[in-house]
Amino acid sequence: MSQRYRASPQGSLRDRSTLLGPPEYYTPPSSGRSSPFGAGQNQFQPGGQRFADDLEGQNDEALEGLTAKVKLLKDITIGIGNEVRESTIQLSQMNDAFSETSGILKGTFRRMNNMAARQGCRWLWYIVFLMVVFWFFIIVWWFRR
Repeated sequence: MSQRYRASPQGSLRDRSTLLGPPEYYTPPSSGRSSPFGAGQNQFQPGGQRFADDLEGQNDEALEGLTAKVKLLKDITIGIGNEVRESTIQLSQMNDAFSETSGILKGTFRRMNNMAARQGCRWLWYIVFLMVVFWFFIIVWWFRR
């Protein structure tokens, strides 16, 4: 049998108490929450109970942080959903308004074309006259500034 599996004079290599020493001298790694230096008394209970309590406290804090983040994410998601619903309603209303306006403009252009066909070419001269007057007012306004 190899040397690895023989019992040592101090005890078995698989026995943690012989490797780490008695539990009262075991110092857990620093958790950042408590100090190993107490007020004249040993803060660590036998069996590493204080270390387990520290770890559980850290887990609780991390869980509270994650819960707050999940709640924030849920609120953001609900806000996005509400915004999408409102935007969809507004878009459908705009679509209806544009459809109505399109119908009105089609009717106006149809009536204007009918009027132009009845009157001949006179309406074209009226439009040219109005455009010249419009440009005249724009130029006067531009130079008066």
